[in-house]
Amino acid sequence: MVSRVIPVRSFDLVIFGATGDLAKRKIFPSLFRRFLAGQVPQDSQIIGAARSNLSRKTFSDLVKNSIKNVNELNIKENDLKKFLKCLNYIQIDATGSDGWNELKKVLRPSKIQAFYFSVSPSIFGSLAQSLHNYEITHENIRIVVEKPFGRNLETSKQLNIILSEHFKEEQIYRIDHYLGKETVQNLMAIRFGNMLFEPLWNAQYVDHIQITVSETVGVGDRSEYYDHSGAMRDMVQNHLMQLLCLIAMEPPARFEPDSVRDEKLKVIRALDPVAPHHIVRGQYGSGSDHADYRADVDNKNSKTESFVALKVNISNYRWAGVPFYIRTGKRLKARTSEIAVVFKEKPHSIFGPEARNHQNALIIRLQPDEGITMDVTIKEPGPGGMRLIDVPLDMTFSETLGLDVDAVPDAYERLIMDVIRGNQTLFMRGDEVEAAWRWTDPIINGWIERNDVPKPYDSGSSGPYDSLNLLEREGRKWREIM
Repeated sequence: MVSRVIPVRSFDLVIFGATGDLAKRKIFPSLFRRFLAGQVPQDSQIIGAARSNLSRKTFSDLVKNSIKNVNELNIKENDLKKFLKCLNYIQIDATGSDGWNELKKVLRPSKIQAFYFSVSPSIFGSLAQSLHNYEITHENIRIVVEKPFGRNLETSKQLNIILSEHFKEEQIYRIDHYLGKETVQNLMAIRFGNMLFEPLWNAQYVDHIQITVSETVGVGDRSEYYDHSGAMRDMVQNHLMQLLCLIAMEPPARFEPDSVRDEKLKVIRALDPVAPHHIVRGQYGSGSDHADYRADVDNKNSKTESFVALKVNISNYRWAGVPFYIRTGKRLKARTSEIAVVFKEKPHSIFGPEARNHQNALIIRLQPDEGITMDVTIKEPGPGGMRLIDVPLDMTFSETLGLDVDAVPDAYERLIMDVIRGNQTLFMRGDEVEAAWRWTDPIINGWIERNDVPKPYDSGSSGPYDSLNLLEREGRKWREIM
């Protein structure tokens, strides 16, 4: 199957923090892949902006190396040369006056203009103010801001106020790369595009839902940031919250940005407070080739969690009584992200009591192999009676659709192109971010007040034992991380 590529209009994209890790690891390789796909017009302008004193040639070499380091494609030098012609570079002081007039001169008023804030949130305000002071802002420009969107409700409100002083909400694109994943969007297609599932997507038929995002790596070079954030701020408040919203939301009237985001907001506002005994926190221990969490962050007294599991309830008509189990952690046994919708058992089994304990489950895998499986019950082949087994109906995208893995767009590819199109469907709105923090803050504050200490867990495991008990005491169990 060949995916259909719809070109965007010619644009000027300014990337603040163009020499940083995110730009080199994600933004430039993503733009190059879209250029190869024929989606980026050749007269588009990609302008790097940073404090470093670089020539255009030096910056071009930096981008070329970042593309070669990340892309596993067989890159043709001629294609790369064409892409590099789109580049420009401006040395700029985000908090001062240097470079802003030069930036204004190279921008083309007739083109779509987008400004990517690939920098620390502490200078978002300075960038927004400078764009205004130098009269670069106008109604048709867009700004892209990366998480974290604050570290609590108060700071998220302050950030929204700063941005709203110079930009309308429809100009602000708060990017969460999880929403750009192919499978996440397919989740909406499965729910709202198939009569098969939507009638079953409620408390009458669903027993519980599991959301798991596990990593095998530790904190790495993010140790300083991570020890001040932890798994709750770094993953649950944004990534996992977005997955929960897409699973639980009501059908929007139309597949339009505000219609979708209105329904997600309703889910967040319907979340019940989480009781302390429905929360498990953990810190990974040392392994044969790595230190434990506290050594990794160089803080022997750290009480920051590298793992968190929660039982969450949604107080609305559709989901009353259906628990949502959420977990995420580092140094776990496998790298995987999946959503499991586990349906209730049949009210009666015609095959006798030994044939019970078979539950259908819809599994949406986000990584490493994006795809969808449905666990169904069948007869085990062979003679000897009616023995039932559960088998998956598998739709791995790369196999079922005949797609080369490299042909599936990276999340950043899709999201950056959506910015150029002016489509905010997959981006978070300000009130949505604040609502998520309003639910998250009491959980974090409760840990501080109780002087809560995370439970240790072995590297390469599924997390603390207490997280298993979170489900087992209710007669359920986590899906194995694999």
